[in-house]
Amino acid sequence: MVLEASLLKELYRRMLLIRKFEYRVKDLFAEGKIPGFVHLYAGEEAVAVGVCTNLRRDDYVTSTHRGHGHCIAKGADVKRMMAELFGKGTGYCKGKGGSMHIADFSVGMLGANGMVGAGLPLATGAGLSIKMRETDQVAVCFFGDGAVDQGTFHESLNLASLWKLPVIFVCENNSYFESTHISRHLSARTVADFADAYRMPSLTIDGNDVVAIYEAIIEAIKRARKGQGPTLVECITYRWEGHEEGEPWTTYRTVEEVEEWKKRDPIKKHASLLLEKRVSTEDEIRKIEEQVDAEIREAVKFAEESPWPKPEEALEDVFVSPYY
Repeated sequence: MVLEASLLKELYRRMLLIRKFEYRVKDLFAEGKIPGFVHLYAGEEAVAVGVCTNLRRDDYVTSTHRGHGHCIAKGADVKRMMAELFGKGTGYCKGKGGSMHIADFSVGMLGANGMVGAGLPLATGAGLSIKMRETDQVAVCFFGDGAVDQGTFHESLNLASLWKLPVIFVCENNSYFESTHISRHLSARTVADFADAYRMPSLTIDGNDVVAIYEAIIEAIKRARKGQGPTLVECITYRWEGHEEGEPWTTYRTVEEVEEWKKRDPIKKHASLLLEKRVSTEDEIRKIEEQVDAEIREAVKFAEESPWPKPEEALEDVFVSPYY
């Protein structure tokens, strides 16, 4: 498949926006400007972008505790995301949710989630809703290799296959369930192997190749829209930072291992492709970087200048009304 030049450039821009957002958040967290927990997506950008660029605005996505990349790739506003991380009233959850609970229903982002494996049944439920309403939407569930150990993984795949739901299960296999290597928590050869038990197609692909992901996910989306059921997609990737910011990740992996994976940087790999195929010049790539930098600066400015939530609003949007 030959992708259009404009699409190839957009894939690069979206990945770069995620990377720049994450490392600005890393600095702001270190400065004490962002409360709570932060789980960075750096290194895994190709997965979210390769998948979400294929989706329509009305398609659904469920995310994880490492959800910034999914939100951005699906079209969420980085200003409101940054404001939410700051705990400001202009954030997506009015400052009450923070990093792990960003949601934007207007673009189909059903929410990041602090519970491992919690997005799986949500996506399955969204798929059931689609089938009952007889639309041609799809629901995509992003989850890590650690979520495979949860019962929700098996329950969701079983029901999605049994009812032929339009769900695409995308495993971001970054080799670690927090600090536990996949060889110590997964008995199967690959995550994709589980698809056989639930009679659904599967594939394992390079999670650092955004074009490969973009092309591979097309068939899964077509199957889902036609009512032919779910697909399990395993993307082999790697998170550059710790499980969470501030974690001493050298206690369970080496600096050499991380540096070796950084040589497979999905953004640099795609930039080289743009130059090789003469889709972009170095000046054009530099301009994209400058535009992304400006967008991130505006997001931080918006967050810093936004008002704090009012004390009297503390219980608003927290309980269903009336509540007891």
